[in-house]
Amino acid sequence: MNSTPEAERPSFNFEAYMREKMNSVNQALERAVPLREQPVGIHKAMRYRLLNGGNRIRPVLCIAACELVGGQESTVMPVACAVEMLQTIYLMQDDLPCMDKSLLRRGKLSSHVVFGENVTALARGALWALAFEHIAKKTVGVPPSTVAGVIAELARAFGSQGLMGGRFLKVTSAGSSDSGDVRYLKKNAPMIEASVVMGSMIGGGSSEQLEILRKFARCVGLVIDDDLLDVTKSSQQIGMTAGNGKVTFPKLIAIEKSWKFANELNKEAQDMLSGFDKEKAAPLIAMANYVTYREN
Repeated sequence: MNSTPEAERPSFNFEAYMREKMNSVNQALERAVPLREQPVGIHKAMRYRLLNGGNRIRPVLCIAACELVGGQESTVMPVACAVEMLQTIYLMQDDLPCMDKSLLRRGKLSSHVVFGENVTALARGALWALAFEHIAKKTVGVPPSTVAGVIAELARAFGSQGLMGGRFLKVTSAGSSDSGDVRYLKKNAPMIEASVVMGSMIGGGSSEQLEILRKFARCVGLVIDDDLLDVTKSSQQIGMTAGNGKVTFPKLIAIEKSWKFANELNKEAQDMLSGFDKEKAAPLIAMANYVTYREN
């Protein structure tokens, strides 16, 4: 039993935690897409966007959720990598001239600027296949039924009822607020939810824990959105092309209300974790704060 008084216990070092987890994820992604395999050209395009920076929020959330319910980082890493692969696919698509026409991503030239639209499209397809192959082949020590459930969760989050459905609403809204529930304009919530839920599934969480963490992730997912940064920061500050006339929360409900909404969601998310061990929940709580108040 820990006899250290609450006030004397060291506070959670979020920056050190993120550095450690991001390093682990980056090394795993490097191994997942080796440049030595033929055809080299397509692997260069896959690696360019996948390994070119990024805050790795989704894979770190996946790992943190797994560890919260008693799982191990090594066991969940293939799933964490797959999440980042699909997120990368989305960003490559988002930057295309037919979408947001973004020339920058993560402070670097967008994939279609470097490799062309045709190679970018092929690299996206290859990453999509690799993501699910990686889960199926590299996840060990987990019941097959759980692995199947994880694959279904990830596919749902990316498909028409998730990320792609949300993107469709943004594309077809054409600057109008007449697009149904404004929350579904958010592009991040489905993958954030899947990241946390899949991590808890791999970690062996109970059905009750999974449901609590799903609700937590939904709140965090609605907070994480570059669109607020998009209207309050420059392209240099956020590492991507700002603006582009996109339909965003700030444009629909005003910046002040957007911040109020984000703070309410952050509090709701953290309240969801009140029943978990405080030390084990610290990474997820810190992550909720980070995505609410981040600068880029």
